[in-house]
Amino acid sequence: MPNSQNQNSNPEDSTCNNWFASWFDSPYYHVLYKERNYREAQVFMDNLTHYLNLPEHAKVLDLACGKGRHSIYLNQLGFDVLGVDLSENSIAIANKNANNTLHFQVHDMRQPFEEKYDAIFNLFTSFGYFACDTDHLKTLIAIKESLSEYGFGVIDFMNATNVIANLVPEETKTVDNIDFHIKRFHIDGYIYKEIDFEDQDIKHHFTEKVRAFTLHDFQELMTEAGIYLLDIFGDYKLKKFHKTDSERLIMIFK
Repeated sequence: MPNSQNQNSNPEDSTCNNWFASWFDSPYYHVLYKERNYREAQVFMDNLTHYLNLPEHAKVLDLACGKGRHSIYLNQLGFDVLGVDLSENSIAIANKNANNTLHFQVHDMRQPFEEKYDAIFNLFTSFGYFACDTDHLKTLIAIKESLSEYGFGVIDFMNATNVIANLVPEETKTVDNIDFHIKRFHIDGYIYKEIDFEDQDIKHHFTEKVRAFTLHDFQELMTEAGIYLLDIFGDYKLKKFHKTDSERLIMIFK
């Protein structure tokens, strides 16, 4: 998706289909989201790995890892970690932290790995980006095929019901002297975020588009993929999931 004022913002336009390929690779993506809560991410990884009781030096795949914040901390906990992402720029940044038991590579989540993993984590709503649900199904099948016999899959997704009920239609966030004008709306089963800003006299426009999957939607996809849903949590402290109140939808499966 071109980062210019000429981009068509029609949510039905086909140019939105692969919005993630360019937006996640843009330096502005990292500017807008630079203040993410690293401590919260670490608490989640502590709770999750304790719950899963992963073996020492377990092989963990961080699927759609971004710049690797979860991967780096998982490696510090003693796990052998591979972080993968479609964004070449994000992987280039993450690779600065690579070591003998921490690696990063560019990878499409729809494709399985030959190597098998003790755990595969897909975190921070890094699912639901595709225009076609067959691609979401392919992703789940790829996760299943990449797990070891006793491995666990984890998807940490937004609770779409809660998000839609509390959607902030418009706001402006100023980061590094750039005013990001953000509009949010829900249409045809997707949650959209339209992002407009100007930098160095150049106007930019990006669209985020995420499928508003509910727990029921995931259950149907997982059944089709031959995946068994083991447990469901509603926040990073692994509290019980409530359909309307929980902020997160965290699913543990095999």
